[in-house]
Amino acid sequence: MHLKKPFIMMQACGALFFSSLAFAEATSETITAEEYSENWEEKITNPESPTEESVTLPTFEIEGRALSLYKEDEATFATRTTTPIDETPQSLQVLTSELIEDQAATEATDLYRSMSGVSFFNYSAVTVRGFEQDGIVLFDGIKGNPFGLFTIQQLFNIDEVQILKGPSGAVYGAGEAGGVINYVTKKPTYEQENSVEFTIGNKDFLSGSVESSGAANEDGSQRYRVGLYSSGGDSYRNNVEEENLVIDLGYAWDLNDDSTLTLQYTHSDQKDQRLRGVPIDTDGNFLTDTSWNSNEPDDAQEFRTDIFQASLETSINNWLDNKSSLRYFESKETITYHQTQTVTYSDDGDDSNDEVSRRYFDQTRIYKGLDLSSYFVASLDNHTIVTGADYHFASEDELFYRIDSGIDSLSLTNPVYDADISSYDLASNLNRDRVTELNQVGAYIQDQWQATEKFSVLAGIRLDYVEEDVDNQDGSADAKYDDTGYSTRLGATYALSHQFKPYASFSTSLTPQEAADQKSKDGSLFDPEENQQFEIGVRSYLLNNRVNVNLALYHIVKNNILAEDPDDDDYNVSIGEIRSQGFEVDVLADITSRWVANINYAYNDLEVKDTDADTRALSNSPYHQLGLWTRYEFPSITSSIAFGADYVSEQSDRDENIIQPFTVYDLSWQTLWQDWKFQANIKNLFDKEYAISGFNSKYANIGERRRIYLKASYDF
Repeated sequence: MHLKKPFIMMQACGALFFSSLAFAEATSETITAEEYSENWEEKITNPESPTEESVTLPTFEIEGRALSLYKEDEATFATRTTTPIDETPQSLQVLTSELIEDQAATEATDLYRSMSGVSFFNYSAVTVRGFEQDGIVLFDGIKGNPFGLFTIQQLFNIDEVQILKGPSGAVYGAGEAGGVINYVTKKPTYEQENSVEFTIGNKDFLSGSVESSGAANEDGSQRYRVGLYSSGGDSYRNNVEEENLVIDLGYAWDLNDDSTLTLQYTHSDQKDQRLRGVPIDTDGNFLTDTSWNSNEPDDAQEFRTDIFQASLETSINNWLDNKSSLRYFESKETITYHQTQTVTYSDDGDDSNDEVSRRYFDQTRIYKGLDLSSYFVASLDNHTIVTGADYHFASEDELFYRIDSGIDSLSLTNPVYDADISSYDLASNLNRDRVTELNQVGAYIQDQWQATEKFSVLAGIRLDYVEEDVDNQDGSADAKYDDTGYSTRLGATYALSHQFKPYASFSTSLTPQEAADQKSKDGSLFDPEENQQFEIGVRSYLLNNRVNVNLALYHIVKNNILAEDPDDDDYNVSIGEIRSQGFEVDVLADITSRWVANINYAYNDLEVKDTDADTRALSNSPYHQLGLWTRYEFPSITSSIAFGADYVSEQSDRDENIIQPFTVYDLSWQTLWQDWKFQANIKNLFDKEYAISGFNSKYANIGERRRIYLKASYDF
């Protein structure tokens, strides 16, 4: 691959590193541990120091290592208020920055193993509690995903990842039944924080980053953040290389004692390929080497986005607060790729019975999004009332060309990549030219009632109006859809003791039907899909707070699933139902004072009723998932070693082909030396070949082969 761009960006990182160091030395007023000890010793030995009665010794609360490393005690995501997770009557999982760093996670797909009930589906789509989530994510609790379906979120500017399981319509509006993922972005900090980091790995991987954050003036009322990240590397798949660039800027300004304005800008560039998988047979066996790829060397996927975000937090008085946010982005995605069309295979050793026919796509997507949100939080005795409204706009401008014939076939066993793309007649093969616009307006109210010291109740309702317009500019018929619906949530938590804190909840949400699917015989509009979940659970702290176990049991029903009319396949009918039920267990444990473990297990049983679309709904929904991350520390050498495992049971694709179960293992080593941290990570330790998910008999998505990363970072 070409490493010119990563090297240039690393030079830029170095320049920013040294300029940030100079700035930090000029403005820093921090005190070291040694200085603190000397000052404290002087205070208790100097005769002129305060008397014993006036000296207050610092107190510390000792917490288990696992809980301090990998556990958050409270979050605003589930309720829009700062609420202890133990008092949140719905399953909420938080992946901390420490866990992200320990696992050397660089993009969102690296974290799915640590989310109970979440598995990889396709590109940026995941399966949550059995339901496919097509790119439905939030950033800082705001809608507006600039990465679409085919580009993966990088984690450089992400501080924390949260997932609220089950329907979340009462607080965030129309969405899928399984849950919603929220990415918490890094913000400017009051304390000076500077770091530079370099990573090398196999397959020519190289990355560099620099970050600086801190006070921009003497009193810290204005703060800044600057971040720059660049990476590049090859793949074990043929004709694949990847480059990433992220520029992340932030500025926070305390306008007065009661108001803070935070401005953020992020620019992201990604260059890779629209990477399809490898053909499999009905038993899930690969029909060729997993390095096989249907793409030609010149095929490419290029993505660029610019994201602007602003939030204003205001304390109006001692009982009323407001937070208002704006998020806007523009993204462009250009993809050229050869796609598998039909697979001819025979194991008789004859190469003529061993080939794949292909078609060619040239696709351009332009995404635009605007989100406005404002809500008030009123603290009234034992009630905390949240009321607000938001507006969501998303536009997707698609221009597709597709050539279905005349493309050279490709051998599975001996692929020769020499297709002459310049000879393709794209102009006469227009496949799609359309603009889709989505408008959504919602208003909601929520009450958190602290009924007693141990018993709390959460109730909320939200009303949504959704409108989608499809403007076809290629001669196809336009489509339009609009509807109004409401979502609810009712839940309660009860602290039986410090050790056991059970909860129960009922929540609903709506999933609007796509305008293009509104094909009924009588011309009427189909109602949105309706999602309902019953969930009970308990959060427990056992063995003198050394083990934290979160258990959740759920039952979800989705109604109004569209399917082809059995009497006329030109139309749809609303007859389907999906039932998903199961349980999840998340465990944080201090096995010893030096040995911690993070374990999650999920069991999910999915059943599709009354529809002929059951194979698609059932695809990539494993019964069993198990994730493990355990870490052992060596204080004498300020080092730690960590081991991870990821198990996913048998799945199936949309053609009911088996996706075989797999288990992969990871290994990590960290060493601290002064202000340096050195880290080595091996992902897929035993270099296992496996399919991580399936699409149809044309291909299964391939899991990452062994990757080795060596990282050095310096904090100053």
